[in-house]
Amino acid sequence: MEIHVKSDSKLVEVWLTNAEKQDTAIREKLKLLYRAYKEKKYLVAVFESGEGDLANATSDLLCYNRKRITQLEVRREKQQGMVIGR
Repeated sequence: MEIHVKSDSKLVEVWLTNAEKQDTAIREKLKLLYRAYKEKKYLVAVFESGEGDLANATSDLLCYNRKRITQLEVRREKQQGMVIGR
């Protein structure tokens, strides 16, 4: 488990491995951490390791975003063409 406290933004990042995210003792420690930082008005964000391949997931996400941006640009151009054509 890695814990990063970012005081300037009142944020606590907790990073868990696959084994740690299923460990009940660590979950109990997290409850104490939540309480302690809630009193200080910090946001606690817990990041759990996933099961998939990071490189493939990132590539898929970038491809999807590129396709979506193109779709939105085409839609905007069509709408502008309809307004200009009137």
